[in-house]
Parts: sequence; C-alpha cells; structure tokens
Amino acid sequence: MPADPRRRVAAIDCGTNSIRLLVSDIDGETKTDLLREMRVVRLGEGVDRTGHLADEAVARTLQATREYAELIAMFGVSDIRFCATSAMRDADNGAELEDAVEGILGVRPVVLAGVDEARASFLGATRDLEQVRTLVVDIGGGSTELVVGTADEIEWSVSLDVGSVRLTERFLAGDPARVNEVADCMTHLDDVFRPVLAGLAPISSFVGVAGTITTVAAHSLGLPSYDSAIIHGAKLALEDVQAACLSLVGMSVADRRALPFMHPGRADVIGGGALILDRLIELLPLETDTLVVSEHDILDGIAWDMVS
Repeated sequence: MPADPRRRVAAIDCGTNSIRLLVSDIDGETKTDLLREMRVVRLGEGVDRTGHLADEAVARTLQATREYAELIAMFGVSDIRFCATSAMRDADNGAELEDAVEGILGVRPVVLAGVDEARASFLGATRDLEQVRTLVVDIGGGSTELVVGTADEIEWSVSLDVGSVRLTERFLAGDPARVNEVADCMTHLDDVFRPVLAGLAPISSFVGVAGTITTVAAHSLGLPSYDSAIIHGAKLALEDVQAACLSLVGMSVADRRALPFMHPGRADVIGGGALILDRLIELLPLETDTLVVSEHDILDGIAWDMVS
C-alpha cells in the first residue's frame, strides 16, 4: 500500500499583538484547515520604546504557547513551525523567548525577516484567488508588509515599521484620540509611504489580510458578529473602507469594545491600524475601487511552505 501523502501541520504566527495557530491537513495542492486559534498577548508591548520584550508580555506569550502545544498534541500533528515577526525582530532579548518556546514545542522559532514575512503573507492570501498581478497588504501590530506579485512570483515587496500597536504607543494617547494626534500620525504615515510607493506601477487587484483589515471589513459591513464566512472574499468599495477606518479612529476604546465583531484585545489599537489602511488607500496607485478581504494570510503561507 502506498504511503499516505497527506501531512498534518501546525503553523504558529507570533506577532506584535497576537499569537495564532493553524492546524491543517495538506495533500498535494489541497489544504484542509482543522483549527484556527488566536490569543492576544501583546508581545510587542513597549518594544518600540525600549527595544526589550517585557517580562509580562513574554509570560503571556508562553502561556498561549503551552495551550497551543496541548492542541497540537491532541491533533497528532507531524510538523510544527513557529514564526515570529516584528516584535522579535526589534527586541534585544528575543533569544530567551526562543529558548523557552523550543522547550515547550520542541522546535526553534524562526524570526522572519520583513521580506520573508511579506512573501508568506502574499502566498497565503493569493493561493485561492485569481492569479493576476496583485498587491497584498498585511497590517500587523508592529509592521506593515506590502507585496506585489502574480501567483508565486513576487515582483516587489517592502516591510515597514508601522503597525497598530507601534502607532498607538507613539501617537494616539487620547481616548478617543485627539485631532492633533490623528493628524500627526497621518503625517508620519504619509512621510513613510510616499517615498516607498514612488514609481510603483498601477495596481488593479488589491487584497487585504490580517486582523486590522478583517475588523475594518466587519465594521464596513455592519456585521452583528464576527463572521469569517462573510468576511473572507468580501469585495468592499474603497470609499466605504475609508469611512469605516475613520469611524473606528474617532471612537473611544469602550465604544469599540461594544462593537459586536470587535475582539477585545484589538479595541485599544485598531485606530492605529485603521489609519494605516486609510493612508494606503489614499496613496497607492490603485486602478481599482475595491478592496478584496482575505482570511488567509501569513499563517496559510507558513503552512504551505512546510510542504514545499
């Protein structure tokens, strides 16, 4: 009897704000997702200012990792990959967390360079979409990745140190954010984006991934609860997306938490992420008036990479 080509894999994405787990069966070109989990651990809390992972943030992250280890064991996973991104890139004490994670999971975390994070996000987001030249934006807690490509051919990518947690800590102290804080944040974003986007060829397919964008999408759609089946593949008018972004920026944290689709661990930083999306829509050379939202992202890219 031939060996079963199916592999059961676990991908973990450890970001600045959240740590997420995906367990999937992959058989050739078919991926069947069995479990998706997220914990908001705010690993990057204060890292922009201190360059150091706080003890409390590390403890939260390791507790989530232990919970994931139990789930991984229950599902009988054959391969595990733990990838860390912006907070770990910036921290001077990341090796201590890497050692602890290896002790729990038996695998050493991989700290992705920005270009590798961008590639994984692109591959995860576009694999089940029409294979045309596409720009994928992934807004995280500490960084934002922009990638242009077709199928698995990456044409251009950049990773920028602007994210929902980082911008909130730097600029948006008020609750709700004050007008001058929002203006300063927008000016900073424009200063970051304009030179990077100069000369970028016009984009006709625009895809957004990760929690900031899916939450903005839920707000734009007025969902009574978070519904990934509705959000995944949603095509939203850019003017509606920008209106949703600015609506979230203007709310207090309490009002955001009261939204039925809002994850409580995202409510205090969603304004920073929403401003990133708003400014990108304003500054990107877009030949489309639509944003396509994908629930598939870097996690899916990590899973596919494990069998490639």
